[in-house]
Amino acid sequence: MKLKRFDYKIINSTNDLAIKLIKYSKNKSGIIVAEKQKKGRGRYGKKWISYKGNLFVSIFFPISNVRLSLTELTTINCLLVKKVVSNFYKGKIFIKKPNDLLINKKKISGILQEVFHYAGDKFVIVGIGINLIKSPKIASYPTANLSDLTNLKISCNSVVFKLKKTYEKFIPILLRSNIKNIYKFK
Repeated sequence: MKLKRFDYKIINSTNDLAIKLIKYSKNKSGIIVAEKQKKGRGRYGKKWISYKGNLFVSIFFPISNVRLSLTELTTINCLLVKKVVSNFYKGKIFIKKPNDLLINKKKISGILQEVFHYAGDKFVIVGIGINLIKSPKIASYPTANLSDLTNLKISCNSVVFKLKKTYEKFIPILLRSNIKNIYKFK
C-alpha cells in the first residue's frame, strides 16, 4: 500500500487532520507530517510539546477487516516505530507500555493511536512524536533526543522516509491479519 504524504508547516494536530482527511477527502490512507503542532496531544488529552525540528507525524489507514485488539495494535505500532528509531540509534531502545519509547530511561518517542469509525469503515490513526533535536522539560518524566544521543543531526525527512517505507511494507501484512507474520515483521 502506498501512503500519500501530506506536508504542513504549522497545524493544530496531525491526528485531528487525519480525521478531517478521512471525512472530507478521497484520501483514506496517508502520512501527515508537520513542522510544528499547536495542539499536539498525548494519551488522556495530555499536551504533546512540539518543538520545531522534532518529528510530528500521523499515519492513517483503514482496518475494517483487522481482528486485533487496540492493545495488540498499540504493541505492533510501538515495535514498528522502535524499528525505525533503531536505524538511527544502535543502543537499547525500550518500550514503556503502553506507548512510549525510552532510551537510557528517558522518553524519546510517544505514540498516540486512535481508532476512528466513519461511513461504515474503521480506521487507525497512529500519531508519532520523536524527539530529534530537542527534549521537552517535563518535571516528572525525563526526556532525551536523538541528536544528543548520537551526536548527529538527523533530519525529519530521513525519519519520515523510513517510517513511510516501513508502514507501506507492513500494512498489507496487518490487513491480512496474519498474526505470526506481524510479529516476525522485519
